[in-house]
Amino acid sequence: MAKIAFIGLGNMGGPMAANLVKGQHQVVAFDLSSAAVDAAVDKGAKKVASAAEAVKGAEIVVTMLPAGKHVREVYEKDVLPNVAKGTLLIDCSTIDVESARHVGQLAQQAGLEMVDAPVSGGVGGATAGTLTFMVGGGDAAFARALPVLEKMGKTIVHAGGAGNGQAAKICNNMILGVSMIAVSEAFVLAEKLGLDAQKLYDISSKSSGQCWSMTTYCPVPGLVPTSPANRDYKAGFTAAMMLKDLKLAQDAAKAAGAETPLGADAARIYGEYVDAGEGPRDFSGVIRFIRGG
Repeated sequence: MAKIAFIGLGNMGGPMAANLVKGQHQVVAFDLSSAAVDAAVDKGAKKVASAAEAVKGAEIVVTMLPAGKHVREVYEKDVLPNVAKGTLLIDCSTIDVESARHVGQLAQQAGLEMVDAPVSGGVGGATAGTLTFMVGGGDAAFARALPVLEKMGKTIVHAGGAGNGQAAKICNNMILGVSMIAVSEAFVLAEKLGLDAQKLYDISSKSSGQCWSMTTYCPVPGLVPTSPANRDYKAGFTAAMMLKDLKLAQDAAKAAGAETPLGADAARIYGEYVDAGEGPRDFSGVIRFIRGG
């Protein structure tokens, strides 16, 4: 059993911390939201007053924060000045590659091992402990992080050096955003052509149109039981979060000199969808935006 400081207890971080408690770890929890901390305490975590206090004496620090600026600030001001030598640092936030590599370099300079380990799987995966972790960092750091990540996820992949976990996450979610729009457009076109949605699903789900956005997360109600479409698009992964990831992908593409025209179009479409007030909805709800023109 390890003493783990967990900083960032939002929709994803809260259930992830709860799974570490279930895994027999001693979890010390901090979040700016007192309600989020109270929820973690109800699951067995210990409450502390600050991030700096949380990391003191911790063997492992796990962070799940909104953006690169928050990760930089928390590590520079709270984590690195207060952790003990030998502490393992795991950042599960989805942030820009540059920030991940900057913080990783600071950790290395301080003689600490760190991995960036963003996740895929949404709130359902966080709750069930079936997340996919895309991990960037050295071999030794990955080996140390693996048993911790296994308490929160089902699939853990070492993507390479520092920042490569973030690179994998934004590339994956660019594929997801583009494919969800494509699936949505196909079903809307089928409606206008008089083709029954069930018939299109029966064909495409077993032929070359098959993809995760179709068979696991279908945006049309009634076709896939697990889809948020059956629950008025109550979010498992919000449109606002999808837009965030698509913007990160576009920023990375510009920095790397890569052409991603479909990714750019997906970012534009999700931007318009979020601007229409649908940011809190599940990202698969974009089909209603496409249907409305």
